Formats: sequence, structure tokens, C-alpha cells
Amino acid sequence: LPLAQPRANADAERDMGPSPAYLLPSNSPDSAGLEEEVTSTSPSLSQSGEELAPSVQHDPPGSPLAPEARAQHAPTPRRTLPSLKQFNSARRQLRPLATPEALQRLGSTTSSGSTKSAAAPSVPTTPAPLQIAPFTAASLAPTLPQSPEPAQAPEDASPGSLLDKGDSELTGSASEESQETTTSTIITTTIITTEQAPALCGVSFSDPEGYIDSSDFPPQPFNSFLECTYNVTVYTGYGVELQVKNVNLSEGELLSIRGVDGATLTVLANQTLLVEGQVIRSPTNTISVYFRTFQDDGLGTFQLHYQAFMLSCSFPRRPDSGEVTVMDLHSGGVAHFQCHLGYKLQGAKTLTCINASKPHWSSQEPVCSAPCGGTVHNATIGRVLSPSYPSNASGSQLCVWTIEAPEGQKLHLHFERLLLQEKDRMTVYSGLTNKSALLYDSFQTESVPFEGLLSEGTSIRIEFTSDQGQAASAFNIRFEAFEKGHCYEPYIQNGNFTTSDLTYNIGTVVEFTCDPGHSLEQGPAVIECVNVRDPYWNDTEPLCRAMCGGELSAVAGVVLSPNWPEPYMEGEDCVWKIHVGEEKRIFLDIQFLNLSHSDILTVYDGDEVTPHVLGQYFGNSSPQKLYSSTPDLTIQFHSDPAGLIFGKGQGFIMNYIEVSRNDSCSDLPEVQNGWKTTSHTELVRGARITYQCDPGYDIVGSDTLTCQWDLSWSSDPPFCEKIMYCTDPGEVEHSTRLISDPVLLVGTTIQYTCSPGFVLEGSSLLTCYSRETGTPIWTSRLPHCVSEAAAESSLEGGNMALAIFIPVLLISLLLGGAYIYITRL
Repeated sequence: LPLAQPRANADAERDMGPSPAYLLPSNSPDSAGLEEEVTSTSPSLSQSGEELAPSVQHDPPGSPLAPEARAQHAPTPRRTLPSLKQFNSARRQLRPLATPEALQRLGSTTSSGSTKSAAAPSVPTTPAPLQIAPFTAASLAPTLPQSPEPAQAPEDASPGSLLDKGDSELTGSASEESQETTTSTIITTTIITTEQAPALCGVSFSDPEGYIDSSDFPPQPFNSFLECTYNVTVYTGYGVELQVKNVNLSEGELLSIRGVDGATLTVLANQTLLVEGQVIRSPTNTISVYFRTFQDDGLGTFQLHYQAFMLSCSFPRRPDSGEVTVMDLHSGGVAHFQCHLGYKLQGAKTLTCINASKPHWSSQEPVCSAPCGGTVHNATIGRVLSPSYPSNASGSQLCVWTIEAPEGQKLHLHFERLLLQEKDRMTVYSGLTNKSALLYDSFQTESVPFEGLLSEGTSIRIEFTSDQGQAASAFNIRFEAFEKGHCYEPYIQNGNFTTSDLTYNIGTVVEFTCDPGHSLEQGPAVIECVNVRDPYWNDTEPLCRAMCGGELSAVAGVVLSPNWPEPYMEGEDCVWKIHVGEEKRIFLDIQFLNLSHSDILTVYDGDEVTPHVLGQYFGNSSPQKLYSSTPDLTIQFHSDPAGLIFGKGQGFIMNYIEVSRNDSCSDLPEVQNGWKTTSHTELVRGARITYQCDPGYDIVGSDTLTCQWDLSWSSDPPFCEKIMYCTDPGEVEHSTRLISDPVLLVGTTIQYTCSPGFVLEGSSLLTCYSRETGTPIWTSRLPHCVSEAAAESSLEGGNMALAIFIPVLLISLLLGGAYIYITRL
């Protein structure tokens, strides 16, 4: 244990001035405490006859600790430190240093111990804890107790030594009762730090273009860390585009770019993803940049450039069994919806893009559903489909369709699909009532009339009855009207045809072809319209069916499960062999795969079933992408003969295409009035090229293109189009406005006129003008209409200020002239 030094050394140490310490009041909630443990040593003889320095006493007289407290003093539990960085910062700042009050106290205690040794305690006492707080802006006050009798301090009292070793250890020596006995006291300290509240700062921007520079807003002193939020808000209908100009952050600092949508914050990028030149776009007219830094290790810096760009509505979802046509995705754009034959639109037929902080469509996208029954007048072509809605609560369902052709025409029904449950029934009548001639009854015949049905007159009635709780029957019947003396227009599912006469008169020849993946069967490829008195086709239309196996040699094609889109049969054993150019290989894209767990699909690399298996699948599987190493590929499919017991899957859809043997996409051209950035140095599969437009231009087309697995780009490159219109500045309360052009093109003017009783503040005329860089903007901000009383009050205040200012100005001029005159004398 270190002992007190002789007086000569003590005198030398007395010359060293004490360092100031930052001390909080003892009742401060954020102050840090020092815990002590007292260790006593056995008395030992002094090795010299010199007088030893007395120990430092911190306890005021009359308040010694109880013996139990002196024997064991347990420290309070340590609070969890917020972070290693804050802990290190606290250790650097929380150093117990000597203060003048402490030295005065030390001298007083020394004198007392020298002159009144009999009053000194026989055992060491525990000094009061020193209160040490982190570096803070709070008021500072010493907490060391003062000597109760400062006047009794002798002139030669030595302050002793107060050691500072960097880790807050205080060492002192106890006073001696005699010159041969010394007692040393070691005081160990425990630093308890508390996380201070951060210094908060917020900056808002509203200009359409500018910079966010962290160096423009220096941090405030006396805080351990800083949190800043930079918010950029532009015109409604516009978004904020940020481009990273520079980012240089210190370790532990946070920088986050967030999109603001009401009360929702969406992280768009953070410090781990931000690189120079990167562009981030907000989904609304507001973007927020959050920055958090610690100040003890130096501040990081960043600079972001922002500009407004025109927002648009997201592309509306295409309804199942329907189509959508979009005229414009920007504010005021219109989307038109329509359904395929046999379906009815549920919802709005037309949606409009609404201008808002985040543009949106005027209502939800509609859906297409097949109705249960209906009436069609003056029919030309259409479909009757199994209903989309479930049956009523009783489980029964009755749907009736009546179809009427124009006068002098007949109707033809073509059954593309007819799958009825055991208790479900379909009947077809040649007329408008169920008393008309019966053309078809599913209870009377098990075969499906794929050759079609012809009406005797101008109308047909179709009835469907179901007793199932949920209708599981499925049917798709196509109807068409044709003139008497002509053949009806033929139809083929999953295929197409060509005809020699679009009116299908006598002698017309029709030739059929199938879509990729299907083959003609159950009928000839060519039919002819015959019989002058009552024309008809000399044969039925053929069927296009997905076959089981085959050899394919085209540069691209489709492989479908047998009987697709219908379920495949049990016990199928199919092999497809694909061969492409000798210097090529095959890219196989399995888009849909739904098999039974007892059915197997295997893909081999080569022209036969070899041990080199590229993939083997059963059950449900996500899309797969495979490459062959040669120009040949073999696909084998086997369905379990007991499929009726274990169930069957829906099937599969696979596309193939020959590709080159390299592994990169071709480079894309630059875009005029814009630029492009790439995600990879090499344009490998999955690489993306992002196009951006210069200020004042809007991108037309897809702004991000991806190198696909077949080494082709996902879409054509876009182009940049000059923006030649302004966004709607909005209405002014208590006013009317006159717009010269509702499209708000460049040159458009808006004239605002206040209502009676209100006065206009600001410019009444706004003009949309174009800039060389940036989007067109209005010549000034929106004016305001204020009441006349408020305007007069403001005017009176201005007159009063003017009345005071003019006399003061005159007096100043007179005094100045007098001064000049006197100085020249």
C-alpha cells in the first residue's frame, strides 16, 4: 500500500496546482457517484524519524459511520451503459480532481490531526463519496463538505497529495496517533454513468431544389450526442429525389433516409447502402433525413442534393379475366377497365389519378366475375361461364341465361369446357322458355357435344341447376350469331385459324393451327362450308390439346403437362426431347409446377435419360430456372397410375429458349437528357441498369431494367421527355380563380379574386413558366385572402411606424449636416 511521502516531497507536491473538476450537486439525478471500500493495515514502525503527512479526512466531525458500515460498505448496483462509445467518453470526462475546497479541507484536517492527536479515531473512517457528473450544461456546484472550523487551520498545514491516475483512483494516508504507527486507506471508485438526452435539431426545406449539408448546421456544445432531422416538403403531386453528393461518416454514426406517408416512416436507404451518385426517390411529397452522431470522436459529414419530380399513381392492378388501359399515370390520368366475354365488371369502369401527397386512384380497382344467369339481346358473340359466386345458404342454385340474336340470324353454341358434378344439371332449349325444343340435357347423355349446337330460331335458353353447397361444376360455352345462308364462324381453343372468306359463305375454306405446346387432334386441320340450302361445315372444328411427349427443335417453345389446362391423367409416362443450335445451349424456365407427391418430373442434361440430372421435382414447387451444358435437353414426366387414390396435381408450364454460351447481357445505350447507373460492373444475370432524367424531364417507360436468366433485358430502354406543365397550385380560401388552360401547360395563367369583405395579399396572377433546368413552376406562391379588418389593422401599424421613422430620419439628417458644417469651420 502506498504510504504518505516525507514532508520534503509533500512540499514539492504542494507547488503543483490542482486541476478544476466538474461537480454536480449531490441531489442531481444525473450525477455519478463514487463508491468506496476501506481497507485497514496493521500498524508498522516508521523507517525514519521524520514526521509523516496526515491522511485526508472527508467526514465532518461528529458523523462517523457505524462500526458495521465501516466494516463493510456495499456499492450500489451499476447501471447498464448505453454503448461502449459513451462509456469510454464518460471515463475520459469523469476524473476526480482536486478542488480548492478540497485542499482547504485537507489543510484543516491536517492541522486538527497534528494538534489534537488524542481526538483522532482509533480506526480509519470512510470518507463521504465524491459526486462526479459527466460533462453537461447543467449548473455546477462543489459537493465536498467544508471544514467546520476553517479559522483553526495552521499556517504550515500541508495539503498532502491527491493522486489522479486516469481511472479515478484516490489514494490517501490516515493520520497517525503516534509517529511510529501509520494507517493507509485505499479508496476505489466505481463510475456510474447515465445516458443523457440527445441534442435535438430539426431543419425544414420547402424549395423545389436545394442541398442538405450537415456542415451547415453544426452541433450544439455540452451534449454527448446529436440527433438531427432534415425534412423536405415540395408541392403536392411532386416527390423528392435525393442524390448523394458526398458521405463520410465516423464509426457508430447513423444516417437514414425515410419516406413519409402520414404517420408512417419507411426506410428507403441507410448509411450502409449510401454511395456517391446514388439516387433515392420518395413515394410522397415529403422525405426525411435522420442523422445521429457522437461528438467526442469528431463529426461525420454528408451532402445531399434534392429536387422535385412529378409523382404518379401506381399502375392499377389488372382484374382477373379482364383488361385495363391506362391513358396517363400522372394526376388527372384515367384508367379504363373491361372484362373478357362472359364476365361482368363489379366496380367503377373508369378510375382517375387523384393529386395528393401520394397520388392515388379515385377508388379501388374493379373485379370481373361471372354472373349466375342473364339476358342478352341482339347477340353477336359472347360466353356463358360457370358462376363465380357461391350458391345461397340452402345449397341450391338455379341460373338461367336467355340469348336472342338479331332478326333473321341463328345462334351456334360451342362447348369449350363442360365438367358437371354428379347431381348438377344443364339443359339447352331452342327458344326463350323451358317449353321450347330441347337441344341438350346432361341427364340424358354423358357425352359432351363438342361439335356444338345450332338453334332452330333466333333464341336459346340455357339452364344450370346445382345442389352442391359450393358449385364445383365448371363450364365455358361460347355463343355466336350468324346469318342464315352462311356458316357460323368457327372457333378453336388454344389455337387460331385462317379463312378464305370473312362472311363464311358457301365454299369458304378454314385452316386451323395450334398454340405452342399443343397439337391438333379429333378433327381435320381444314374444313369447308357446304350445302347451299342450309349451309354447314363439312366437319367439326378440331381440338388443340397438350400432348404427352414429343421432339422439339425450334429456337423457343413451350412444354405443357398433358391435357393442359385440364388436369393430366393418371398413368402418364411422357418424354420430351429438345434440340437447338450446335453452338447454343438451352435455358428452361419452369413457370408453374403443381404435381401430386406420387408424380415425378425429371430434367436431364443431354439428349437421353442420363445420370446427369439438372432437377427432379414433385408436389408444389416454386419457379425454377435451369441451363443445359449442351444443345440438348430431356424432360421426363411420370404420373402415378393410382392417381385417383392419392390425388392429382394441376400440371406444369415450361418455356425454353436457346441462348448463347456467355453469361452476360448486352450493354444498353445512354439516354438523352438523362443518365444510367449499373448495379454491377459486369452485366451478369440479375444485374440492373437504372435510368434517371435530368431536372425538367420525366422518364417514360421502365426506369429499371434487369438482366434476365435468358440473358435478355426485362424491357426496352426508356427515354426522357421534357416536362411542359405545372402542378395545380390549389385553391385559395375565400376566393375564386380563373384558369386559362386546364392542362396547366407552360404559359398558363391563374387569376385569383377575393370574395367581398376580403383583401388579397400576394400576387393575384400566377404564371407557369419553364426553366432550363428543373420542372416548370409558378411565378410566385399562392396568395391569401384576409378580412378587411385585419388588413386595416396591419395598415395602421405600418402608418404608425412610418410616422415615427420620418421625424427620426429628419433629425438625423439635420444633426449630420450640423456636424459636417462645424467640422469644416
